[in-house]
Amino acid sequence: MSIRLHFIVEGQTEETFVNQTLRPHLAKLCIWADARCVMTSRKRGIKHRGGISSYAKVKKDIHAWIRDDQNPDARFTTMFDLYGLPADFPSHGDTMRPLDPYRRVKILEDALRDDISDLRRRFIPYFQVHEFEALLLSDPQKLESQFYDRRSEIQRLEEMASKFDSPERINDGNNTAPSKRIIQEIPEYEGSKASAGPIVAAKIGLPTLRLKCEHFGRWLGELEALREEG
Repeated sequence: MSIRLHFIVEGQTEETFVNQTLRPHLAKLCIWADARCVMTSRKRGIKHRGGISSYAKVKKDIHAWIRDDQNPDARFTTMFDLYGLPADFPSHGDTMRPLDPYRRVKILEDALRDDISDLRRRFIPYFQVHEFEALLLSDPQKLESQFYDRRSEIQRLEEMASKFDSPERINDGNNTAPSKRIIQEIPEYEGSKASAGPIVAAKIGLPTLRLKCEHFGRWLGELEALREEG
């Protein structure tokens, strides 16, 4: 039996990354992935997806997908940014005090798993520390593929990232989160992140991403291990 893996993601950037990079990688292991952005509202029969405004909406959408696919070969995972996470997420208050980011994300993932409470344990929660752009700071030089006239600015990003032992440890302040740092140097990234971000991540490649980003690498390994359940 092969495994079907449903990704519930925060926005278009993550959806494209899953489809362009994770999906073909997992297919080699007979894990057939698909992705959709979390549904945030429904107006006049039209579903609106992308962005997370509250946990209540996220929970409703996750439960709907789990309920709709009861097959034993189905698994579900998330890809949500830790940065900017709404305060109503389970155990969010427990992570507001100063904590190591890996300890913080462990508390949130455990709480989300418990709250979703899929009895067949098909749900694998994941939060990106601190946001998708941390992956790009694994190798900032690859940003040149999309922003070729920003060489000196990209060099400054490389120097900044080298001061951290992992891009996942680049903090989540309003002006210092990974995306904010990139936009400060490359303002045009803000309007093109949904297309440029996944392309840059693909050029960096999964071996580097999982090496430089410990939490991402652990999650990817957990997804790859699903092949043993097939």
